[in-house]
Amino acid sequence: MTDQPGAMPAREALSAPGVRPLLISSFVLTTGVMLQAAALGKHIFDITDSELDIGWLGLAEFMPAVLLVLITGTIADRLNRKKISLVAQFGEFVSSILLMFYALTNPTSAGPMFAIAVLFGASRAFLSPALRPIAAMIAPSGGLPRVIGFYSATWTGAAILGPAVSGFLYAVDPALAYGVAAILIAGGMFFLSLVKLPPVAEPVVPLERPTLRDAVEGLVFIRKTPVLLAAISLDLFAVLFGGAVALLPVIAEEQLKVGDVAYGWLRAAGGIGAATMAIFLAFRPIRRHVGRTLLVVVAIFGISTIVLGTTHSYLVAFIAMLVIFAADMVSVFIRSSLVPLVTPDDKRGRVSAVENVFIGASNELGAFESGAVSSLVGTPATVIGGGIATMVVAGVWWVAFPSLRGIDRFEDLEDRIET
Repeated sequence: MTDQPGAMPAREALSAPGVRPLLISSFVLTTGVMLQAAALGKHIFDITDSELDIGWLGLAEFMPAVLLVLITGTIADRLNRKKISLVAQFGEFVSSILLMFYALTNPTSAGPMFAIAVLFGASRAFLSPALRPIAAMIAPSGGLPRVIGFYSATWTGAAILGPAVSGFLYAVDPALAYGVAAILIAGGMFFLSLVKLPPVAEPVVPLERPTLRDAVEGLVFIRKTPVLLAAISLDLFAVLFGGAVALLPVIAEEQLKVGDVAYGWLRAAGGIGAATMAIFLAFRPIRRHVGRTLLVVVAIFGISTIVLGTTHSYLVAFIAMLVIFAADMVSVFIRSSLVPLVTPDDKRGRVSAVENVFIGASNELGAFESGAVSSLVGTPATVIGGGIATMVVAGVWWVAFPSLRGIDRFEDLEDRIET
């Protein structure tokens, strides 16, 4: 596959200092996190046999991001982002170790798992706003979309491997799945430690006494930047309503009638679809009609979610998962390129902290919403209704946010940066 005219060559982007170890770190760390997530959701459902408890798990992971949002972004903009990321990843490592030891007791209660999920969520709350801006900090001039494409490819490769391996490890022993996750997270920490940040980024903002105004600057900047507000809120509402992945343990067992290994591959199907699209985007990044493409793929996400909710065929469900996550990867690629391009570096940590709450709301809070609704009306109705709601959101945003719909090229966004 050849490079697009006008795009930075892939080899040049990869040769920039720090890019390769960051990509390896992302792959190894995310493999461990995805492995653990797949095992934990299945483990809780096996213990409690309750869709609602899957929802409570999502809420436990999401709430720390909300409660800490005024702190995490400010810290990411004032201190060394790599050091913050390493400390936060250590918190994730501790969470995996605690889950492993608890699983060795053959638990009959999921209560301690929710407490550990809160610790994991708190670690993730500090990690996201510190880690996300690093790609923009080390990318060569003009090469950010290319680096984001490779970054997305490594993430989605991990989203395949982690859940797929999780099914096999979980079938042997849940403690084994958590133990391997801990090893992988530690590996991600090691490779991140090899990334060297530009000296200008240490620290990003002078170390003056932080104020409340500093803390809320990310939220204020998003509110004042229509493109950012539209893109981030689109992800919030679309995935909030279309959060079918959280219910996969229920779909696999009750709707598709398959076991642990098949469940692991079904969850990995999302990663396969996303990885295929991410690899394509790494070599052929989107260069025209960016805004319209974002809105169209969100609608495709909704249609595929409806298919997942209606089918009793494992093959059709597998294909639906491929399409859902391929569409989601296009959305992630566009948003991940858009946000740093319109955000000054000294605000990226605080903007990322707010974005993390929105993303957490669309994923973890979406899991809670799906679990709660499923316990009332059943899983198929919840998934189908979520898919319909996602399509409606895409249509409303098409009309309500012409600034987003009208984005043609990423390069056009650089002129909108506020200093």
